[in-house]
Amino acid sequence: MRLISCFLLLITLASCRPVEILDAFTPSRGYRLQADLAYGALDRQALDLYSPVNPVSNPAPVIVFFYGGSWNSGGKADYRFVAQRLTEQGYIVVVPDYRLYPAVRFPTFLEDGALALKWVQDHAESYGGDARRIFLMGHSAGAYNAVMLALDPRLTAPVGFDRGRLKGVIGLAGPYDFKIDSDLLRGVFGTAPDPAQTQPVTFAKTKAPPMLLVVGEDDETVEPRNSESLARHLRASGNPVRLRRYPGDDHVDVVLELSSFVNSSSPVLDAILDFLSDPKGD
Repeated sequence: MRLISCFLLLITLASCRPVEILDAFTPSRGYRLQADLAYGALDRQALDLYSPVNPVSNPAPVIVFFYGGSWNSGGKADYRFVAQRLTEQGYIVVVPDYRLYPAVRFPTFLEDGALALKWVQDHAESYGGDARRIFLMGHSAGAYNAVMLALDPRLTAPVGFDRGRLKGVIGLAGPYDFKIDSDLLRGVFGTAPDPAQTQPVTFAKTKAPPMLLVVGEDDETVEPRNSESLARHLRASGNPVRLRRYPGDDHVDVVLELSSFVNSSSPVLDAILDFLSDPKGD
């Protein structure tokens, strides 16, 4: 991806994180932003809601996007570039913050995600959203969060979220079948009584909403086998899933492609829009 490579060179020269550059160059058009809406009473239990100026329908489907950052970093304001690109297509986008390690460990950040979903269920209509058409989406650790919330009903049942409202899940370069074999992962997940219960593939046999799993074939951060394994387990249980692999893309490329500053057109965005318009198709 030549344009993305040039973009990453610019970041290196500027000593900035990719999301900082993208935020600076992302146009503030096509949406109305409601920032820092509380979905809970604790620190970081807040979300940003982006409403499209020209919704794809009335009411509009809602995409809840969970950012990555190894469960120990990240912030909702850094992903305005994702929200801008999707609101441009007429979708409402919600980007929640959630508590991070080491302040919390598994499954607390997932419980925060469940609370955010309950907020969307209860409040989407007030912002022009269709609370019966909710899509989950995430990148890296955020893709893990989205998939776990979709697959493990024990996370959403305590807050009263209606899983029937989930119409699809989009995972970008997510870890779904991994070993807890680093200091960070042992810190985040090591207190779980049963390590298998931390893995999305464990829950692939449950009834799941349609999923789109996107992976770059050059991803050395989260190996593509994670998406391949989850897709295989979902299919074996009769759950609808699409696996899309992109040669030349690495772990970051698959989310940077969603920036209108980096790419005016994107095969990853095309796959996402196809899925949103017909999640049960192939």
